[in-house]
Amino acid sequence: MGVRRPVVAGSFYAGTRERLIEQIENSFLHPIGPGRLPKGVWGDGKIPALICPHAGYMYSGPVAAHSYASLEGRRRPRVVVLVGPNHAGIGSEVSVYPEGEWYTPLGSVPIDSELAKLISKSSDLISLDEYSHEEEHSLEVQLPFLQYVLGTFKLVPIVMLSQDRDTAEELGRAIAENVSGQDALLIASSDFTHYEPDAAAKKKDMVAIERICALDVEGFYRVISEHRITACGYGPIAAILTASKLSGATDARLLKYATSGDVTGDRSAVVGYASIIVELGGR
Repeated sequence: MGVRRPVVAGSFYAGTRERLIEQIENSFLHPIGPGRLPKGVWGDGKIPALICPHAGYMYSGPVAAHSYASLEGRRRPRVVVLVGPNHAGIGSEVSVYPEGEWYTPLGSVPIDSELAKLISKSSDLISLDEYSHEEEHSLEVQLPFLQYVLGTFKLVPIVMLSQDRDTAEELGRAIAENVSGQDALLIASSDFTHYEPDAAAKKKDMVAIERICALDVEGFYRVISEHRITACGYGPIAAILTASKLSGATDARLLKYATSGDVTGDRSAVVGYASIIVELGGR
């Protein structure tokens, strides 16, 4: 059982505890953010599923903050199942981090090794593998926000090298059947269109977001292909949508969309970011 050390602390987000907390709070208070700090009030509301961006906090932090602010008044999650793309292209097709803990400047988060094993045993496509996670940032950047909002929790990190529809739906089924009855928060980590003019990116991304909010996995894959939408985590989005539908999803809605151009003012080649919430009726 080892400790996974952060690979983008000091670049995508601050490398010290004090500066990182300040950066997270600035994301919540940013004009593009929710405009307030989360109250940390837990209640009886059902735990949703989330789609959340993973760029540097300067760019996507305020949009990501909307996802985490939406957890107020919900049951406190015991475990977070976090699914992201494998940008580095190393390791296995679908990899679940098996055991140990993940470290950030805010402390360590233990892996739910039992749930990780159950998910991996549910499909031959899914393996237990640390190597696939060594260089990946898409899951890591969610952790400080989760630590800030949730405090203590367990984690199941999953990265997808193969993002085709069959693989995504099989992973979604494996997640759904093994988190049933648990207080689990499901998160898909993805950015949307990459390096296109602002107006073009927004137009494309809204087509994809419309299919996500309709809980339409087939339609989502169709528009991704037809419109050549360069969302890096389309497979994780589809996996979490599949798991959500099997867990009694009732609806999904966009919490916030913005581009890097909305932050920097440079709209010539932007990246799109969205926070989307999926309401689950089954747990």
